[in-house]
Amino acid sequence: MTPRDAADAGGGRWSDLDRPPLNVTALRRGLVREGGLWTGVDVVQRTGSTNSDLVAAASAGRAVEGAVLVAEEQTTGRGRLDRRWTAPPRSGLFFSVLLTPREAPVSHWGWLPLLTGVAVATGLSKAAGVDTALKWPNDLLVTVGGEERKAGGILAERAGESAVVVGVGVNVTLRAEELPVPQAGSLALAGAVSTDRDTLLRSVLRSLEEWYGRWREAGGDPARCGLQETYAAGCATLGRTVRAELPGDRSIVGEAVAVDGDGRLVIATGEGVQEPVGAGDIVHLRPA
Repeated sequence: MTPRDAADAGGGRWSDLDRPPLNVTALRRGLVREGGLWTGVDVVQRTGSTNSDLVAAASAGRAVEGAVLVAEEQTTGRGRLDRRWTAPPRSGLFFSVLLTPREAPVSHWGWLPLLTGVAVATGLSKAAGVDTALKWPNDLLVTVGGEERKAGGILAERAGESAVVVGVGVNVTLRAEELPVPQAGSLALAGAVSTDRDTLLRSVLRSLEEWYGRWREAGGDPARCGLQETYAAGCATLGRTVRAELPGDRSIVGEAVAVDGDGRLVIATGEGVQEPVGAGDIVHLRPA
C-alpha cells in the first residue's frame, strides 16, 4: 500500500494531496499586526457554520472586531434565506469575520455584504488571476466555458446591537464531477493561475481590510469612498432584464439600472417606474 493509499484508507487530513490544509501560523504572521484590522485568525477542521460560531462567540463576549474564523469543512454552511452551501473538505475558502462598524450609521450597514463582494473579487483577481463578477446582492460569478457560474456567496448577520458577522464561501478546487448543481463553478474550473488557499485568503482579507477602512473613514458613505461606483462597475446584474421575486408571490420585471445609496437594486419597469428592491425583500433574482 502506498502512503497515499494509506492516507485515503484512514481518511486523514492528507487524504487528498491536491488539497493541503491551511497554514494557520503563516496566516497569522501575514495578517495580524499592530494597528491592523485583523486581531486573530483561527482555523478549525470541521464545523457546522463559521457564521453561527462567530455570532455565538461575539454575543458571548468571546470575540472582538477583526476576529477571523476559517473552516476546512462546513457541514451546514448557509447562504441567504438559509439556503445550504456544501463542498468537499479543503476544496474552498469558508470563513467569517467580525466587524463593529461604529463609524457608520446602521442604515449603511447593508453595504457590508456588497463591500465584501468587491473586496473578494479584487483579492481573487490579484491572487488567482480570475475575473470575478458580482451578482447582486451576494453571489460571486466566474466564467467557465463561456458561461457564468456561481463560485461563491456572502452572508452578513447581526451579532447583537453593535456587530456584524460577514461570512464568505468560495469554491477553489472543486472539480466538475463535484459540483452540487450544473450552474456552480470554481476558481480551478475558471482557469485560476493559483489555487493556493493560503495565498488566496491573505489576498482577500487584505483587500477586505482596505475597503472596510475606506468605508469607515467615509462614515459609511458608499459614494464618498468610491464603493458604490466600484460595485456598479463589477456588478453583472446591471444592464440586464431581471425578474425580482418577492414575498407573497409578487414579482417585478425590468432592467436593473443602478444600485442606490442604500445598496438596493433599482429596476426600471416597462411602465416607466423605477423600483428599488432591498436584499432583505427579495426571494430570488433571475434573468427574465
